[in-house]
This record gives sequence, C-alpha cells and structure tokens, in this order.
Amino acid sequence: MIVGDRIRRSSGEITPASLLPMESPACYICAMTMQFQKKDPRATISTPFGEIRIRFYPDDAPRHVENFINLAKMGFYDDTTFHRVVPGFIIQGGDPLSKTPDRLSHGTGGPGYFLNPEPNDRPHKRGAISMAKMPRDGNSTRDFNDNGSQFFISLQDNGGLDRRYSIFGEIIRGIEVIDMIAKMPCDERDNPLEPIRMKVTVKE
Repeated sequence: MIVGDRIRRSSGEITPASLLPMESPACYICAMTMQFQKKDPRATISTPFGEIRIRFYPDDAPRHVENFINLAKMGFYDDTTFHRVVPGFIIQGGDPLSKTPDRLSHGTGGPGYFLNPEPNDRPHKRGAISMAKMPRDGNSTRDFNDNGSQFFISLQDNGGLDRRYSIFGEIIRGIEVIDMIAKMPCDERDNPLEPIRMKVTVKE
C-alpha cells in the first residue's frame, strides 16, 4: 500500500518509494526502437532479359509507392508488357490491356482509378522510375492526374520531366536490362514487335 511517497509492506514496515529498485528500461527502449523502425521495401521486375531491382522513395511520393507495392502484391503487373519503348528516352509498362493481343489498346488502360500527382525534387536521371499520365478522352491532351498503374523508366537523364511527373523510385541493380529492352524492334506506335512481359515481386 502506498502512503504518500512511501510503501507499507505486509510486515508493517514502511519503505520510501525512492529506495525501491527500478525496472530496467531496456525492454521498453527495444520495443520503441522496433515500433519506429523505418520500412525499406524493394521490388524486382523480372523480364526475359534479366531482373531489374528497384528501391522506392516513400518520403517523396508515399501514395505512389504504396500503390505500386499493393498492385504488385496483387499480381496486377504480372504478364503485362513494356508496351512503349523510345530509345534514348524511356521504356513504359504497367498497362493491364497489354496482356491482350489488341495492340491498339496497349497504353490506354489502368486499374480503374487515377492518382493525384506527387511532384518532387528527385531528378529524372537514368534509371529513375516515374508514373505515366494518360491521354484525356483518347486525344493528345495529357490529363493532369497520374495513371493508376502505368510507369516509365528513364533510359537517360531527362531533366525536362522534372517536377512534372511523379518519381517514386530508381533502379539499383540491373540497369543494363533497360538498355537491352531499348534495342528491341518496335512498330510505328513504339510498341515492341515481340512482347516484353514482366513479373513484379516485392520484398518488405
């Protein structure tokens, strides 16, 4: 029983609370450290030419990172293709309609929703991964919003895209793969003649 700042024991003896041994805070500190440990998820895009390893920028584009990871976990990207290849500029993929043989529809699809842009100060350097924008109503005018699933990878430094598109990650291994993809023969719509399919996995 506590009496003021003293504790009465069952024997009747009263001991100042300040003299009682204190519990070690080590376990509490350990728990707090684990609770606030920052996640660093990575993704792998598997292609016929090898694997592309990606790290994300959750502090710069949190919604885009979360969206990409969620779609990858659902298997959304599996068997989609890099449907747009522009040597010296970008390769683009992530359209579910690219699974179909209708090549005219490739590049026009998405998951059924758009994302609000998250422009940031990350540069569109070689290997940067950014979200694509969809044509509005099928014409050449670009929609302000980002496509919900289509993304592109910069083949070279593209400073003209900075702060206009939402960068959410970069390649950390396998950058030679995008160069091999860029060499593939394409049709007049920049769509590779041989489908370059992908599978995306995430490790958290």
